[in-house]
Order: sequence, then structure tokens, then C-alpha cells
Amino acid sequence: MVLETPEERLAHLGLALPDPPAPAAAYVPQQRTGEVVHTAGQVAVVEGELVARGRLGAEIDLETGQACARQCALNVLAHLRSAAGQLRHVRQLVKVTVFVASEPSFTDQHLVANGASELFGEVLGAAGVHARSAVGVAALPLGSPVEVEAIAEIA
Repeated sequence: MVLETPEERLAHLGLALPDPPAPAAAYVPQQRTGEVVHTAGQVAVVEGELVARGRLGAEIDLETGQACARQCALNVLAHLRSAAGQLRHVRQLVKVTVFVASEPSFTDQHLVANGASELFGEVLGAAGVHARSAVGVAALPLGSPVEVEAIAEIA
């Protein structure tokens, strides 16, 4: 079976996009200029509640961190769909930045970030292949273990 659209791929994965999460402070959740959309950082929330709270290498293990990154990616996709009308209008996910709240000795931020990167590829196909940075930080908003932002070209 060939899955043609991102929405079909999401359904095949047993996932649905949430409503785009509202901003938690004084900013807009996405900004479009021409054919480029920048999303604000999206934390790992589902219906307003964090998936987990804490830092990698302390309260949070790698698998939970990857699940949080995946939820952040779903929230990014929800904002991209809002900006583009449909996910099929995402021509290319250009750059993804993944922030990982972590203990100083934790050095697997890149593996946590794979939770987001792999989902983008599964849903968007070739348009989901992107450049990426994975950055360890001391803390993130609301105590989220992961935050993901993206830059995309849309039709």
C-alpha cells in the first residue's frame, strides 16, 4: 500500500495531529514570510498537559525523551498545517532545532532529537528530511524535557 499524503501516513502510524497549542507567553506560535514558516518552540504537551517533566540523565530516560521529542514534532506539524492549510503543502522541512533539558553529563541529545526527526520523515517523506541542531540546556519552559522548533518552506 502506497501512502500518498502526510495525513494518510499519520493515520497509518495511528496518530492524529492535535489542535495547534496556544502560546504560553507573549509571542506568536508561527510566523510566515513569503513561502517560509518559522515555528516557535513547541514543548511536549498533549491537551495542555506535559507528557513528562524533568531533565534527561536525571528524572527522564532516553526513551521518554524521544517520546517527548515526538510529541513536540506533532505540535510543530500542527502549526505547519495551520500555516499551510494542509501538510501536503510543506515543500521542505529546512531546519529543526531540538533543545533537550539535561544534566551536564548527559551527551545523547542527538538521540533524543531522533524522536522528532524520525517522525518528520515518516509523515512528510522526502519533504521531512532536514538539517538539525540538538542542544543541551539547563531547563526549558514549564519543565518540559524537550522543545522543538522548525523552519519550513511551504507552497
